[in-house]
Amino acid sequence: MNPLSIYIHWPFCAAKCPYCDFNSRPLTSDLDADAWEAAYLRELSFYADHLSGHSVHTIYFGGGTPSLMREKTIAAILNKIAAVWDVQHFCEITLEANPSSSEIGKFSAFKSAGVNRLSLGVQALNDADLRFLGRVHDGDAAREAIEMAKKTFDRFSFDLIYARRGQTPAAWQTELTEALAFGAQHMSLYQLTIEEGTVFHKRARQERFTASDDDAAAMFELTQDLMAQAGVPAYEISNHAAPGQESRHNLTYWNYGEYIGIGPGAHGRFVQEKVRYAAHNLRQPAAWLQQVMEKGHGLVEREALDVGTAQREALMMGLRLTAGIDLSAWFLKFGQPLSDNLSQERVACLQAQGLLSKSETHLAATAAGRQRLNAVLDYLLNDGT
Repeated sequence: MNPLSIYIHWPFCAAKCPYCDFNSRPLTSDLDADAWEAAYLRELSFYADHLSGHSVHTIYFGGGTPSLMREKTIAAILNKIAAVWDVQHFCEITLEANPSSSEIGKFSAFKSAGVNRLSLGVQALNDADLRFLGRVHDGDAAREAIEMAKKTFDRFSFDLIYARRGQTPAAWQTELTEALAFGAQHMSLYQLTIEEGTVFHKRARQERFTASDDDAAAMFELTQDLMAQAGVPAYEISNHAAPGQESRHNLTYWNYGEYIGIGPGAHGRFVQEKVRYAAHNLRQPAAWLQQVMEKGHGLVEREALDVGTAQREALMMGLRLTAGIDLSAWFLKFGQPLSDNLSQERVACLQAQGLLSKSETHLAATAAGRQRLNAVLDYLLNDGT
């Protein structure tokens, strides 16, 4: 049976952070939790009716802040998935959570519901930067949440954002060293970028929100060195893990596996009757909810992908990985070698510049190439130079 990943999107959070461009909005007191639970179960039924021959190997609750969901809703979703699909015995089930006191108190209930991996949105360990990032928790709450996650779950991860305004490489080294002391086997470390449509983007003409380019580059290199020394090296541009502790769900995306998206704005890539599809849901929560109850799904688009488009997507995702693209897996997926789709002259040029590496088994971006991945991909995929 083909492995399938399932992403559940919860679009609500306690407050909208000024750097966030995800499909999320503040939770209001009038939310009909029963209606939302019913909608999730209904959309899962729709996909189960249309996707057979799959076994579920990862489930991911993302958002927003899905730890604001009722524990019974999480349990109901997991029970539904188990009722309509074959679920692998060691299925990875991740839930994103924030380090608030109310959510920390629910960790045990999440585990009882079936969650076996927690991902904490810490973002910073000092109060001033947490306020700057619009977070509703403080540094002490972050530390408490990490310790509680460590006690409750065998597998947990937490996120930090670096290259913040005024942050120096020395300050980031101190913060990252403290973070490593918690002993997490997986950490996601993101460089702060200003995304269009965010509060930071709207104010970017008047204020600077990120560190200088030179300091940001120094912090990236520092991150790679410290994490590797700690035995938690990068396996993707922003993700670091001890061997065997990588996020199997996110590896589905980067290895261009099959997944479905449940919830507002969620998207999927899956194969049905030998055709690969891209699926996108309505973004607006109320519109998604209404359509699911009327039609059984929240789809706004379901597009058959031609082989060329699928291969471009697979290349863009695969080169994010430190290991790069497995050439034999590529052949099995597409029925033709990767070399048939790339200019070997351009590959050789990028190799000569130290941006790509190629072996008999893999094509990978080097550390320098991953730092400049957009430019590398543009050169590989487009006619211009």
